[in-house]
Amino acid sequence: MKLNLNIQPLSTWIKTGKEPLVISGPCSAETEEQLVATAHLLAQTGKISALRAGIWKPRTRPGEFEGIGSIGLEWLKRAKEETGLPTAVEVATAKHVEEALKAGVDILWVGARSTANPFTVQEIADALKGVDVPVMVKNPVNPDLSLWVGALERINNAGITKLAAIHRGFSSYEKSAFRNEPMWDVAISLKTLAPELPIINDPSHITGNRDLIGYISQKALDLDMQGLMIESHIDPSVAWTDAKQQVTPAALADIIDHLALRKPEVKNAEVSDKLAELRNQIDKIDDLVIQKIAERMQIAEKIGQYKKDNNITILQVGRWDEILQKRTTYGKALKLSAEFTEKLLELVHNESIRRQTEVMNADAAQGQAAEKLTHA
Repeated sequence: MKLNLNIQPLSTWIKTGKEPLVISGPCSAETEEQLVATAHLLAQTGKISALRAGIWKPRTRPGEFEGIGSIGLEWLKRAKEETGLPTAVEVATAKHVEEALKAGVDILWVGARSTANPFTVQEIADALKGVDVPVMVKNPVNPDLSLWVGALERINNAGITKLAAIHRGFSSYEKSAFRNEPMWDVAISLKTLAPELPIINDPSHITGNRDLIGYISQKALDLDMQGLMIESHIDPSVAWTDAKQQVTPAALADIIDHLALRKPEVKNAEVSDKLAELRNQIDKIDDLVIQKIAERMQIAEKIGQYKKDNNITILQVGRWDEILQKRTTYGKALKLSAEFTEKLLELVHNESIRRQTEVMNADAAQGQAAEKLTHA
């Protein structure tokens, strides 16, 4: 199923002549001098298309710096006048929308915490009715594709056709090298649902670590994302918020210079023919994989019937542990990551359990259906 979004191409509302598209600026507007000076250095790189800055900062706990507030919009206006860069800010309330538009902000974005709350998104959407302004929507804090899609639809339904999504990663209890797990599959799912929707990657919030920004940026571009939002500060060491994930304008330019730009399609006939040949091989293998999984499920149903006839429980932890250990070891030998093998086995195992449960409870289900017919 595809999303029915009425949107304009990215090139109609932001200059995309520079590749890749980069939106950059400080996590927070702290002082007028800091913001304007950063903006000038970014403009001098010739590598960014828009200046971003946090004006209102939703913090996890009270007492932390929650943004400089509306006065920062005047600083942003000055930065725009002096550099010629269009500006972008996050909005979380109808009042934010009103003040940002009044100050001439060019692009608005909805933050991850706001996206997670449909009431907040609707309030923002209502404030945007009748306004012609580009809006970008960050993914929600948790990996919930429906919430992300719902937020995009609400903004689009308000008449906003200059629309984009921002992939900034998702919260996870698992410890890793990242501040927020990329969970690329969620962003890919959104891209599949809405191929025409631009997706901009936010490596700053994904990594929480400036040393990893280049790595994530490259991966995002390789997945055909349309641009990057990278936080930059004139002196990250003294930044009031998220110091570890901000880079200097010079460091940003260096990151961009080292990115490889690749195209989703090629015009070279020889390359296209080779890709078609390899994809044909993959299609045949995929068909075979699905066929074998279907055969496996038929055997699982037979096992379910045997367990039912002999009063054996469906789940047997020892057997599952044995499968997981053996197959993971086998996968490693075949150069498959343990994480991939475990996820694949879990999917197959869960479907096997579901099939066996249906077999075990078939009589009960038939009895309930017969009882309903009796009382009908």
